[in-house]
Amino acid sequence: MLHRFVTAYSILDRSLVRQGSDPAEALRETVRFARQAEELGYHRFWVSEHHSVPGVAGSAPTVLAAAVAAVTSRIRVGTGGVMLPNHRPLVVAEQFGVLESLYPGRVDMGLGRSVGFTGGIRRALGHGKDDADRFGDDLGELLGYFTGTRPAYPGVRALPSEGLRPQVFVLAMGAGAEIAAAHGLPMVIGAGSRMVDAVARYRAGFRPSGWAAAPYVMIAVNVAVGASREAAALLQLPEAWATARSRTSGVFAPLVPAEEIRGLEMSARERAFLEEALKGQVHGTEREVAVALGSLVEASGADEVLVTMNTYDLDRRLDSYRRLAAAVTG
Repeated sequence: MLHRFVTAYSILDRSLVRQGSDPAEALRETVRFARQAEELGYHRFWVSEHHSVPGVAGSAPTVLAAAVAAVTSRIRVGTGGVMLPNHRPLVVAEQFGVLESLYPGRVDMGLGRSVGFTGGIRRALGHGKDDADRFGDDLGELLGYFTGTRPAYPGVRALPSEGLRPQVFVLAMGAGAEIAAAHGLPMVIGAGSRMVDAVARYRAGFRPSGWAAAPYVMIAVNVAVGASREAAALLQLPEAWATARSRTSGVFAPLVPAEEIRGLEMSARERAFLEEALKGQVHGTEREVAVALGSLVEASGADEVLVTMNTYDLDRRLDSYRRLAAAVTG
């Protein structure tokens, strides 16, 4: 059933590995999940970029986005996001030019400014921490390959990208809000304590461009919907626990059942990191979640909500997204 949302609702999937499974299955599950998301009427389906994280299979987002686009027909497909400091703008332009050529009118180019998490990863990628500071310049170069203006490298053309227009989004991390505004691009911002201020700065500094005539705000939030508030909260526990463990052990472990986590004896440090990972998340029944998301949209003036929620049980995850679709369409 295809729904028409008043505020658009979309999905970010990070291809997390589950206990007893492997990265290959996590990637195949992402592709299956995209088909289900399309059937439920979600607006976009995005995949992510993580390097050298054993519990996260999503390392090559443009490749995975192509697989998703190949098995869907209506839903927009893209990245949340490609971390531009890790790549040369020419190569990114070429990749999205190929995607937009194969799946015209359905491709989103979400771009972030993060670099590899550790020194080893950064060295392996051939980039350092300081590369994030060049995000604005790299973004300008990347957009120029699509518009045909290439001041950095005269005579260099990104084909088949030139003249194409995938939708472009900037993930607002650090100075991302100002960079998105200066380039006249839609912005994605996490639903947290800094959200309202960042959105205000973005709207105040926005310059209309050939990519967007007016500001466009997408807020990202972890959302779980269940038959009860308690059941919904349990859905968010596996990913939060994996995040907490990564803070204490340096390894993002595969997701385990929520019931198993509830029976663990945690140290005070682990408990603190778990509570931190759960902060800012939205969960509850359909009615409770609709009210909470309505408040977030009202506070931010958001045009769209990007939902992410992974849990161990795939059937329960699908049920949550099905309930959310029903909740936000009344």
